[in-house]
Amino acid sequence: MRSILRNLVLAPVALAAAALATNTAMAEATVHVPFNFSVAGKICPAGAYKVLEDNSRSVVTLESVDASRSFSWLIRPGDPAPNDTRVTLRFDQLGQGYALQSVQYHSRITPRLDKNAPHSEHRPVTAIEGQ
Repeated sequence: MRSILRNLVLAPVALAAAALATNTAMAEATVHVPFNFSVAGKICPAGAYKVLEDNSRSVVTLESVDASRSFSWLIRPGDPAPNDTRVTLRFDQLGQGYALQSVQYHSRITPRLDKNAPHSEHRPVTAIEGQ
């Protein structure tokens, strides 16, 4: 009788722990950026970056693989098609450098991130897709 009672108490605890672990999980993709770029006034080196979307689908995070740099933004429905599954970083080319313009995670996208950079429809935009 004691083991049945213990199992009845432990089963809900185990289910709650599993649900919490699922809720805090983040979807993730890796993007390899072949050049240095700026984000929020900080220079980020070329290399691999993780793009993570939280479970609520309202925040996207760009994080270096070694976790030395991390940036998070609100993300919202954008121009991509509702069934788009790409993860894309878009960069504005500014002289010899690059500034992160936006992050697309599937059908959701950040607002323009490099608001202080001068914009022109003739300025080259570089897009890098993740895996």
